Amino acid sequence: MIARSDYGPIQLAGFLGLTQWQVDRALDAGLIPGPDRSRGRWSARVAEAALERIGEIRAAAGSVPDLGAVRAAEMLSGRLGLVVTPDGVEELARRGLIPVTGCYKSHALYDGRALEAFTDTEAASGATWAGQLRTAGQAAAYLRVRRSDLNHLIRSQILKPVKHGHGPWDRRDTCSVPLYRTGDLDDLLARPDIDWAAVRAAPPGRRSPLADLAEAEAVLAALAAPPPKHRPR
Repeated sequence: MIARSDYGPIQLAGFLGLTQWQVDRALDAGLIPGPDRSRGRWSARVAEAALERIGEIRAAAGSVPDLGAVRAAEMLSGRLGLVVTPDGVEELARRGLIPVTGCYKSHALYDGRALEAFTDTEAASGATWAGQLRTAGQAAAYLRVRRSDLNHLIRSQILKPVKHGHGPWDRRDTCSVPLYRTGDLDDLLARPDIDWAAVRAAPPGRRSPLADLAEAEAVLAALAAPPPKHRPR
């Protein structure tokens, strides 16, 4: 690029051979000072000083932009040599392994530098499994119980959805179908206070053992809840 007396944001990125998001990261990290000219522009002196440190700036900025879950999953799958799903990326974020940096059109963006540095194949595989989302019908099938059995867990909030997705008859702007983590279902299967064999053996018309569990959990939750505040008269 031809030397100039000053540079705007796009011109500065071109002069340094960086993408705009790399410049933004360098600015956030203080590796490039803020504009020293009017109208958000940088002087040639500041631009040339940054160019002299371009190796340090490029290394700190990284080579991967912040990505949405789908592109992040594609990138991790290619780098790690295993299938990482978008749900798995969300699970990695839930576990604090991939930070969320912001959002784009209501979708989370995941830290590109963390994605670039991530190498834990075991964590990625575990997150992809645990983060797999299932509808209520799929959750019941996974637990091998009747949907009516699962409803006791849902109504008592022993099992809670982590998000809502689109159903077959939903409009595009609605997400009304509750979705449940496989990891939460695995935790339920591991609970020592649930006799899953008895739940599955209960004949039609017989009260489900999960109904008793749901009632007991509801009582404990009510006892643990803080007393209501009384408004002063």
